[in-house]
Amino acid sequence: MSSVRVHRVVEGPEAGPVVVFSSSIGSDHRMWEPQVAPLTERGFRVVRYDTRGHGASPVPPGPYDLADLGGDVLGLLDDLGAERAHFVGLSLGGMTGMWLGAHAADRLASLTLCCTSALLGPPEMWADRARTVRAEGTGAVAEASVGRWVTPGYAQAHPDQVAYLREMVESQPDEGYAGCCEVIERMDLTGDLPKISVPTLVIAGADDPSTPADPHGQAIADGIPGSRLEVVASAAHLGSYEQPEEFTRLILERITEEQ
Repeated sequence: MSSVRVHRVVEGPEAGPVVVFSSSIGSDHRMWEPQVAPLTERGFRVVRYDTRGHGASPVPPGPYDLADLGGDVLGLLDDLGAERAHFVGLSLGGMTGMWLGAHAADRLASLTLCCTSALLGPPEMWADRARTVRAEGTGAVAEASVGRWVTPGYAQAHPDQVAYLREMVESQPDEGYAGCCEVIERMDLTGDLPKISVPTLVIAGADDPSTPADPHGQAIADGIPGSRLEVVASAAHLGSYEQPEEFTRLILERITEEQ
């Protein structure tokens, strides 16, 4: 496991409880913008970071695995002087959170796992996407990605936001995106779920075509002792962005329970 110093944006009171936000593949820290003000206003220190290979973070030579992504978070916490943090992850970020919950539980105060999966096949799909991005760039997958991120109704009502999200995907480094595709290709966290003792909330989008509540969210909630599943209506894969008020309400409920 080799960690890199990931790009981070830290907001809120320096002495506040730390909440780390981890993003979906193809996105960066900007996807969590709707959550910043509601949490900082409640006294939390909000830390958003770009996953390795994304945004302004380094793009180290691959291959990567979840232990690398988790190690990057542990390095981030060390940099911040934070013994423990609440961790909120969506999609690939949620996968990173599950790895941390199984392997570094002492560093976590709580886990909120959004629109994610412990096993997201078929592996060939991720290998094909990595090949496409290496050959044609992230622009080749941007439209399809955003089509999974938001519902058709949201896309029709908010064309400016769809354009913003498409630009976000297109701006990600090709090799970093491809390397993270290969992380998901090889990932299987199903055996780790029973080991997670961190207080955990699982949130799914009712209209998520990528990681639907049944089976993905339900399998995580069934596997992690004491966790529960919440399903948010009118939300696709980037539910925290499409339905920010309800996702933020649930996140705040989870993290304030552990104060």
